[in-house]
Amino acid sequence: MKDFINKAPTNKRIAQIIDANLDRAREGLRVLEDWARFGIRRDDLVVKLKNFRQVLGKHHLKVYKDARDVTKDPSTGLTHHEQDNRKSVNHLISANAARVQEALRVIEEYSRNENKELSLASSKIRYEIYSIEITLLSCASNKKRLSIIKNNNLYFITNQTPNLIKVIESVLKGGVKIIQHRFKDGKDSKNLQEAIKIKRLCDNYKALFIINDRIDIALACDADGIHLGQDDIDIKSARKILGFSKIIGISANKSSEIKSAIKNGCDYLGIGPVFETATKRGKKPLGLDKIKKLSDNLSIPFFVIGGINKTNLHALKKFGLKKIAMVSEIANAENPEETAIMLIKELSYEN
Repeated sequence: MKDFINKAPTNKRIAQIIDANLDRAREGLRVLEDWARFGIRRDDLVVKLKNFRQVLGKHHLKVYKDARDVTKDPSTGLTHHEQDNRKSVNHLISANAARVQEALRVIEEYSRNENKELSLASSKIRYEIYSIEITLLSCASNKKRLSIIKNNNLYFITNQTPNLIKVIESVLKGGVKIIQHRFKDGKDSKNLQEAIKIKRLCDNYKALFIINDRIDIALACDADGIHLGQDDIDIKSARKILGFSKIIGISANKSSEIKSAIKNGCDYLGIGPVFETATKRGKKPLGLDKIKKLSDNLSIPFFVIGGINKTNLHALKKFGLKKIAMVSEIANAENPEETAIMLIKELSYEN
């Protein structure tokens, strides 16, 4: 066997194997690269994947291409019924990552004795792809969560009402798809158990569950994301802890804060307070003109927050502000479910 492999540069069968698997690896890398570029807009991954393709392209020698004989290959065009079962982006990513990994392993083995540089490069890229696959799959989960953020106009933030769980279930029945839970006091053990209950409710109604500030509790209850203030942990550190599958929202009321949040990779913004609010006592409201100026031409979703109620909702809509976050107007309502239904309907109207 050793003599057979040592003849690889002049052995047509070995050259064909290397050629076919270089093609497979490069094609699979292109599929992953295009998802990183267009699907999740991760330029860092695009650069990596493109570089891998270039490295393999450099090693795709003429001796391998000359050995190619598609017309006499009995397996050309061979398919498998499992290919038809790739119904989601995650299936597509997993299948193509596996394709790249397997092809690289074949290249690594067959080129080990005759082209050590190619063998080493294949091994190195293969291990990188294991990690990139996980990141791509996580980002695909993030994209699904982001679609809920983008497609829903009403964002409910809890307060410390005595019948909290009942209120949340009513709101969810009313069609709210984004719940942020705030902890004001109490023991962490109690707060965690409360968060777990809310997470289960949100899962039942296919709604997002966001934790305010407490990244530890967000992780412990497997929340869909975290909402941070300007004085909380920075976005990059939060992302390292949470990974790319989770949502990160940021509160902001200045242009510099908004630009910094977007630059550092936050998924959505909470901009305000737009009006005077009991939850932010002593904080001067920004007003509609300022909010409109801050939110014009933003590249990520944003929700306006602060003192919003049924009375001033129409004024917000006149300014084109139709994604809102509410606390007391819903939480303290006599019937939170009906209030949620009414607000969602109102926000869906053009005027």
